[in-house]
Amino acid sequence: MTAKTGADHVASLRDGRDVYINGERVGDVTAHRAFRNAVRTAAKLYDTQAAPQNRDLLTFASPDTGRHVSRTWQLPKTYDELVERRRALEAWSETHFGFMGRSPDHVGSCISGMYMGLDLFEAYDPKRAAALRDYYRYARDNDLFLTYVIINPQADRSKAAHEQGDEFHSAGVVDEDAEGITVRGAKMLATSSIMANEVFVTCIQPLQPGDEKYAISFALPMNANGLRVLSRKSYEEAAVSVFDNPLATHFDENDAILYFEDVKVPWERVFVNQNIEMTLKQFHATPAHVFQNYQCQIRLLVKMRFLAGVAHRIAETNGVAAFPQVRETLGQIAAEVGLVEGLLYGMEAKGGMAGIYYVPDRHLLYSAQVLTQQLYPKLITAIRELAGGGLIMLPSSEADLRNPMLADLVHKTQKSPAFSPEERVKFFKLAWDALGSEFASRHVQYEMFYAGAAFVTRGHSYRTFDWGKCKGMVDALLASYPTPAVDAAAKTAAE
Repeated sequence: MTAKTGADHVASLRDGRDVYINGERVGDVTAHRAFRNAVRTAAKLYDTQAAPQNRDLLTFASPDTGRHVSRTWQLPKTYDELVERRRALEAWSETHFGFMGRSPDHVGSCISGMYMGLDLFEAYDPKRAAALRDYYRYARDNDLFLTYVIINPQADRSKAAHEQGDEFHSAGVVDEDAEGITVRGAKMLATSSIMANEVFVTCIQPLQPGDEKYAISFALPMNANGLRVLSRKSYEEAAVSVFDNPLATHFDENDAILYFEDVKVPWERVFVNQNIEMTLKQFHATPAHVFQNYQCQIRLLVKMRFLAGVAHRIAETNGVAAFPQVRETLGQIAAEVGLVEGLLYGMEAKGGMAGIYYVPDRHLLYSAQVLTQQLYPKLITAIRELAGGGLIMLPSSEADLRNPMLADLVHKTQKSPAFSPEERVKFFKLAWDALGSEFASRHVQYEMFYAGAAFVTRGHSYRTFDWGKCKGMVDALLASYPTPAVDAAAKTAAE
């Protein structure tokens, strides 16, 4: 009953899943040059939590089996338990410096939040509720790495899903029988799917009448028959070396489109079947949406702390850390990190009960989402401005340092009051991978859109804010002094 290890996870990925990249099928994702280091990073998460010194911090005993599993699956019933869980997720994020947005704790948090709202599923369909109950326990007790696909692929966005030219452009039910449903079509964006055990499939976008066949919710192993994984370009594979791309070589979690070629989903894995209202409610009428995005803010705080460290190191490397205008920029960055930290702690302190469970405050979570969508690209730009040409005034690769003549020129041109020439190059290679490389550019896009477009998060903020209290203050003041009476004769004359 020992905790899951990295070796356990790697072995579980050698399951014959149908993955494609660069026109070829991948035989073993754990060994392929496009994915192997990211897989090792995922394995490190499990090795970290399995280490005896981390057991109490990162794991808890399953109430069913007694096996220690990730605190991802912990269902907090008090503020203290919520904080305990957050500290575990924060420590886990520090192993990848916040650069793995779809680490196991993300979708695990979503499924845990859905389970907290089991009463909603019971009212909808007791059989579907039983499927969710059993799946949560199965995923928890096996400490599964889950990914999800909850967005339909882009096409003609002026039309509903059922109005697209191809009826099964988006994944939908093509058939159902006593054994389950059969699904055909595509979903996006399966981040981390190449190193996940299973995928949660549903739709978080609003669906319209006529879209019922796409209003589904289920989970499947990544090696399900007929499930094809179409990977984007691998930044890990394109990286020159660890020295030149220290982040891309290890933390490219990958993104993919999943295509379901008449995939059979057994009823015990189906949580919602062709019900538009319930497909939306599974996120917003349970703690699922809050819990999964609360995890995102924990991870983002870790990432922003890392980037703040990069910013300060840039200033030190160039000998400008004491300049007033540089400290002004660093102070702004520090304040922005503090903003995220304050919102995170605030949503915990202001949280409340959802049935028997204690969950973060919904509006402060959405406030954090709205602000951090704007904040991340602003932060990246501010740090790039600190660095100036230093980010591109670099040797072409580490091979230059192995050439005696070029190494001598590197010593003459790469000067710093804080680092040796080699250390300066090493640091700025890291900074470029975090701020300006193709890997870094993908992260800007990810942080801007993982929670949906800006109008979506602002809509969440609008609908969860206490407008009544605010308007009540205005109305109370207006009611505290008289409104001038209008002379009846003057009013008649004016009319």
